[in-house]
Amino acid sequence: MAPPPASQAMQAIKVGILGFGTIGSGTARLLLEQRERISRRAGRGVELARIVDKDLSRPRNVAVPRELLSDNVEALIRDPEIQIAVELIGGIEPARTLVAALLENGKDVVTANKAVLAEHGPELFEIARRHGRSIAFEAAVAGGIPIIAAIGQSLAANEISSIHAVVNGTSNFILTEMEEKGQEYAAAVAEAQRLGYAEASPAMDVNGTDAAQKLAILARLAFATQVSWHSIPRLGIEIVQAADMRYARELGYSIKLLAVAERSEQGLQLHVSPTLVRRGTPLAEVRGAFNAVRVVGDAVGRVFFHGLGAGQMPTASAVVADIIDTAVGRAAITFRGLRLWERDDHAPPLQEPDSIVSRNYLRFHVQDRPGVLAEIAGILGKNQISIASVIQHEAETEDGGPVPLVIMTHEAREGAMQQAMAAIDRLAVVRPGSVRMRVRG
Repeated sequence: MAPPPASQAMQAIKVGILGFGTIGSGTARLLLEQRERISRRAGRGVELARIVDKDLSRPRNVAVPRELLSDNVEALIRDPEIQIAVELIGGIEPARTLVAALLENGKDVVTANKAVLAEHGPELFEIARRHGRSIAFEAAVAGGIPIIAAIGQSLAANEISSIHAVVNGTSNFILTEMEEKGQEYAAAVAEAQRLGYAEASPAMDVNGTDAAQKLAILARLAFATQVSWHSIPRLGIEIVQAADMRYARELGYSIKLLAVAERSEQGLQLHVSPTLVRRGTPLAEVRGAFNAVRVVGDAVGRVFFHGLGAGQMPTASAVVADIIDTAVGRAAITFRGLRLWERDDHAPPLQEPDSIVSRNYLRFHVQDRPGVLAEIAGILGKNQISIASVIQHEAETEDGGPVPLVIMTHEAREGAMQQAMAAIDRLAVVRPGSVRMRVRG
């Protein structure tokens, strides 16, 4: 491989990586193997100068000169020659403390850490502004999909009205396995773990936390709304059973863990939940570990982004793109112009969750006797909830055991739905384990 031109090498910008796991290894691989291409696109030499990790012994899929490796994080923080620091350790602490220290020591930061941005974005962005530094974070949401640049820059002429997104590849893989292979939830999780799509403890992926953190970042970019991810209503995919997949298909839908930000006259609604999405629409066809984001703007209309939302090289692609933007100077200009995480008086107010209106899918296990549907319909009617359709298959046995009852509603307020479900679950004819999911056309 030819070295970069001498003029570039003399002006080389040095990069340090903090965290040498899957994404760190991919980032190092691109910086080392594609140095000429990256330097050409940055308009100057881009040199990987140091990699810091607490465990340097485990094998990686990239050959790195031994002199670049270190377990001394302070040396990276205080090295005056390193101008760009890439934080890839994940989690909130010590990531927050280390990113703050990197900024205070005069380094621009590139990160893929959505958790630390969702939790401490205002604090870290204020530190960056105070020290004249920038934070670039394209890889923090949707992996290799360039959604941060798209919303923050390419769609800047638009007033965004909605974002509907599948932004957790683990959950989407599990739901795809359940839909396509008829697996129950536990078996699909085990398969995701076997193939490396899910951690040994996948709680943050399957319970909606990861998607809520990403949604908080997207809402900040698209709507200038300061919202803690903790306050975003979220429901995980643990409630979904193989039976729900069958009923959804019968009704013409797929089930996706959907992150939604939607502006209306009532304000901005934000929520994450398993949702029935009409089959044949782009979001319904997102399979496996892929991610997708649908954005609607007043000028551009609907735009759709689809790609691998996780994985070593797709995420490393976004990280290295941010390194190039930082080396060129674009990241600094964008950072100053976007004024991220600052108070914005034009941001829409958050809509009260109880006032959000949507259609709903309801599944109950009920006693197989006359009058059950009338009891349930009566409660729904008292709460101003209209029934759109009902599925009640014949019992498979004649022993009088519970039978499934599936109801699709017309649009109803969230508060009314919660009250109705609580009342229905108290009925003697309804067994525990009722399921409710939103429906999107």
